[in-house]
Parts: sequence; structure tokens; C-alpha cells
Amino acid sequence: MPTLYVVATPIGNLEDVTLRALRVLREVSLIAAEDTRTTRKLLAHYDIRARLVSYNEHNKAARTPRLLAALREGDVALVSEGGTPVISDPGQDLVTAALEAEFTVTPIPGPSAVTAALAVSGLSTRQFTYLGFLPRRAGERRRLFASLRDDPRTIVAFESPHRLLRGLSDMHAEWGERRIAVCRELTKLFEEVFRGSISEALEHFADRPRGEFTLVVEGSTGPAAPDMEEVRRDLRQRRSDGEPAKRAVAEVAQRYGMPHRQVYRMWLELVTDPED
Repeated sequence: MPTLYVVATPIGNLEDVTLRALRVLREVSLIAAEDTRTTRKLLAHYDIRARLVSYNEHNKAARTPRLLAALREGDVALVSEGGTPVISDPGQDLVTAALEAEFTVTPIPGPSAVTAALAVSGLSTRQFTYLGFLPRRAGERRRLFASLRDDPRTIVAFESPHRLLRGLSDMHAEWGERRIAVCRELTKLFEEVFRGSISEALEHFADRPRGEFTLVVEGSTGPAAPDMEEVRRDLRQRRSDGEPAKRAVAEVAQRYGMPHRQVYRMWLELVTDPED
């Protein structure tokens, strides 16, 4: 059974390619590339002559059936503009279709902007949340950041140069001051890794940032703050049910990780509030 190879290619420096990737690209009958111009540079650098077709977001609906037909005749390689295909790149539809058609799908691992940025960030790599490209609209970005406010995992995201400052500003508004590594043009000629706080990153890149950016941001370092309205509703319900103050306060304090005295004051406020 022919194989669809998902081949990682350099994100910048053409030397960052594995020997196995080069062998596969030489041997397959067809290469499906997100950007044929970029892929041709790689192939020419290593003197690889191969059939090449474009496969991107704009033509994937028409290209997928044709690539499945090509797979019936021989092995096909899928490559993105740079890095590992399918990760925030076209290719998921082709991989899914190939699996449904019972073709073998094999990864040829290699470069990835996500892992490269994490490795040099200086932040925790034990667990991380990958966001892909940040939402274009400010409201969607703010809601996304708000949903992750208490997440302790390191956060990784891609951002375009013309939205970088807006994205950093929204991060600062929702998360406050956190450590961040802003990785620009990884493995390319003007590679830069800025490490500091979010506000320092805003100042550093204030003058028309250029290039491709990968952001690595420190996760929440403290326990999640309890929702005070939820705490009040819990106390109010217990009081309505006739639960004794001592037991209600003790259980609510333990449940929400709050000081006993703070919960007791909230209980007294409910007792003295005429609305309750």
C-alpha cells in the first residue's frame, strides 16, 4: 500500500533538514507543497528533482481527490511552507482523507517553530497550551486570553507582525505582567529571541516589528481566584436551606480555598442584608 509521508522541512535555515526527509523527498513520486516556490529552493539546494504540485487552503478541495489518485500509483510527500505540516498549516484534510481511504500515513519528524521557541524560551516546558495563530478580532483575542487567565501551563502562539502589539496589549490587559519570550524569524538571518515581561516586550517591539513571531508566555503562577458571586450564591443557598452558620462557613471556606474569617464576614453580610 502506498504511503503519504508528512515531511517536516526547514523553517528558515536550509541545513535544518533530516537525512531521512531528504531521502523520502528523492524517492516519492509526487510532492504536495503549501508553497511551491519555497519548496523548490529546498529541492534545488539538495539537487532533488521531483514532481511538485501546490496544496494550500485555496485549492485543497480540488487537490485532495487528485492526490488520493496519485497515492494509488505511488508514494506522496506532504510539505508545508516550513516546519511540520498540518500544525497550523494546510494538510489535515489530506491526512484525514488518506486515512479514510486506508493509505498508510507516516510522519517524517523534524523542524517545528513551536518546539524550537519553547526550547529557547527559558520558561517551563513540562506542559504547554498551543493556540496556533491568535484570533484577528480583538474581542475574540480578549475572550481567549480571559479563558486562560488561570491556566498554569506555558502558552505558545503565532502572531503576525502587524498584529503583534495589539496581541501583546490584550495579553497584558487580561493576564497582567508575565514573563514572555518573543521569538522572531527563528533560524533565519535576523533571528531574535526577546525575553522579559509583557510590558517590556511591548516597549521593545514598539517600532514597526517585522518577521514571523512565535510567542511563549508564562502560565498562571498562582491559584485561581474564587468567583465571589458564586461563593455568595453558595452561602445564600445554605442559609435558605437552614444550614447552621458554623458548618456552612467551614464547608464553603474549604471548598473555595478561602480564609475562614473572609467567608464568615460574607455570611454576616447576607444576614444583615435586607434583600436576603
